[in-house]
Amino acid sequence: MANHGRRLSDELLEHVEQYGVGRIGRHIFLCADQTEPKCAPREQTLVAWEYLKRRLTELGLTSGSSVVYRTKANCLRMCAQGPIALVYPEGAWYHSANPDVLERIIQEHLVGGRIVEEYCFAVGPL
Repeated sequence: MANHGRRLSDELLEHVEQYGVGRIGRHIFLCADQTEPKCAPREQTLVAWEYLKRRLTELGLTSGSSVVYRTKANCLRMCAQGPIALVYPEGAWYHSANPDVLERIIQEHLVGGRIVEEYCFAVGPL
């Protein structure tokens, strides 16, 4: 782990372990709780965010040898057909990421490794 000679706090090291940093296999970003909602109403994006958090935990994807990490993004700048989701390392961009679509993204992409073509509008791997 590169820390450039700086001492890491016990709290930071605990978070590294708790959230699986170093074991992240995929990272999903979701536009939710925006300051100025444009892609979807704020309430709709919050329902999607809560669903994503719950399902990743229920499925055991937030721990183990390969972790799915999640980040709530204020805005992914697409501002249409939201909520917008983005999955790395594939760089797969999804529209309409409400709970039913998120379930497909979770099962087919995050677990199965296959991009959900029906909702994916762009791909740009890292």
